Amino acid sequence: MVGVAMIGQFLIVFREALEAALIIGIVVAYLERVERRDLFRYLYLGTAGAVISSLVLAWSVQWLFGELTGTSRSLFEGVSSLTAAAVLTYMIFWMSRQAQRIRGDLQKKVDLIITSGQTLGIALLAFTAVFREGVETILFLTTLFTQDPSGTIVGAAVGLAVVMTLAFLLIKRMYRLDIRRFFRITSVLLIVFAAGLTGYGVHELIEADMLPAIIEQVWDINPPLNPDGSYPLLHEKGVVGSILKTLIGYDGDPELLRVIAYIGYWIVIGVVMRRLPS
Repeated sequence: MVGVAMIGQFLIVFREALEAALIIGIVVAYLERVERRDLFRYLYLGTAGAVISSLVLAWSVQWLFGELTGTSRSLFEGVSSLTAAAVLTYMIFWMSRQAQRIRGDLQKKVDLIITSGQTLGIALLAFTAVFREGVETILFLTTLFTQDPSGTIVGAAVGLAVVMTLAFLLIKRMYRLDIRRFFRITSVLLIVFAAGLTGYGVHELIEADMLPAIIEQVWDINPPLNPDGSYPLLHEKGVVGSILKTLIGYDGDPELLRVIAYIGYWIVIGVVMRRLPS
């Protein structure tokens, strides 16, 4: 069950790390094509710097969260959840529009750097691309870490390991990845996840007395406790309920405002998708 519970964490790290790996891979392939392998060291320098900076930022965010208690903690969780949901949703739709242009844009930037002789620009290009993915990952995982620290760490580690393995296979041409299909499938899963983050963020802001609940409990479908005092499987604190809570924001006794926010998110997604070119 632990493996299922960490699907959200795994998926986020897998997608974000793969995006970073694909960007670096595009630059590596182009530098080889123009016979500028001497610039690899700048590329790797920027990548390493971004990874280290991301780890430092992640530690700082978790340290800050550990210092918060009570209302401040709920406020932090609420704001970070809603911010993560907004950024995640924007990133998904942005990628769907820009995916076909990324390779060409990167190659133009590399050409400009080579022409200008500013070789450190390669390091900056790599740092910016990887660090951006790192910041997004930290933002998305912060809320999950507050709910399930061990699951978040394990899920993130597994996601990173899978990406490193996949990147190796791609470099060695031992595997071919259908990028378009991959991003289409993961986008759907991440939108479901973002909807749950939206509901959870509103719930935490209600807990912090920043938003009105309107109605404290619209319904209560949580089954009663077992005779031994443990939670039933489908209780929001039970094994299955906890998994659904992590993945889709399941709540057995939600506030009305949370329900409105959750439904409202899906309405917005539906409107945006209808306006996207086919």
